[in-house]
Amino acid sequence: MAGLLHKFLSDKSGHFVVILGTNEIASAVAVQLTREGFRVVLSHDPYPPVIRRGMAFHDALFDDRAEVDGVSGRRAESNLEIVQVLSEAGLVAVSSLQLTDILALRVPDILVDARIQKHKLTPNLRAISGLSIGLGPNFTADVNCDIAIETHPSHTGEMLEEGTTRHPDGAPRFLGGVGKERFVYSSRPGVWHTPLDIGARVFKNFVIGRLDGLEVHAPMDGFLRGVARDGAHIPEGVKLIEVDPRGRDSSWTDTDDRGRAIAEATSKAIRSAFWRLRTTAVPVNVTHH
Repeated sequence: MAGLLHKFLSDKSGHFVVILGTNEIASAVAVQLTREGFRVVLSHDPYPPVIRRGMAFHDALFDDRAEVDGVSGRRAESNLEIVQVLSEAGLVAVSSLQLTDILALRVPDILVDARIQKHKLTPNLRAISGLSIGLGPNFTADVNCDIAIETHPSHTGEMLEEGTTRHPDGAPRFLGGVGKERFVYSSRPGVWHTPLDIGARVFKNFVIGRLDGLEVHAPMDGFLRGVARDGAHIPEGVKLIEVDPRGRDSSWTDTDDRGRAIAEATSKAIRSAFWRLRTTAVPVNVTHH
């Protein structure tokens, strides 16, 4: 293990990326960057809870199988375990360690905030890493991140090297012609219990589970595209369930078009930062893969 740690700390050829979040967007970015040769760790944040777990590495935190587009995630609950996971090519480390804990291992070459926390104050990510990228609302390029990426449904994947990302409008994108109606939001905080998992077929008004003892029903017929993990602590007013109404066209695993667009934009942002800094002869820790 000492040899792996020394190699990890001294070898700069496979650049170290910390992604905040274990949701489907964070996971899509992790897949993209891992395929490009980056060494990626996802740092879990409990807010908001992850519901699209078949499209994410989130369940690796519980030692469950977590694979997205052929890339596997593996739990790492210490910095030494992160090093061990990332010593194997093509693996993503998934950890409950927070950024401050991971910084004790090594300052990341790239930091990506993919938590998509629409209604929370966004921290200033600049000067924490070689390059900071903010995904979604509340990011302003050159203010609290170096580059911002839009996640708004009508502008998904737009890269901002200056300016602020759009505020959330509360209107989810349509899936099978259905918008907000396919979601169930938590009506109060509590512990969530459900016997169902991603991909289960459900019917309108079927009891999906109980939140703090209160029955929660399916909003329509379809398949569970998203459902919070059994035993999760759920705050009030967040997405708890998503039903895919598309019948045989329903999908609840791997990345989708939106996730891939955001991931590709993040990769493009890294390349853009590299070439911009290279032309000004400023040393950077980011390379074009």
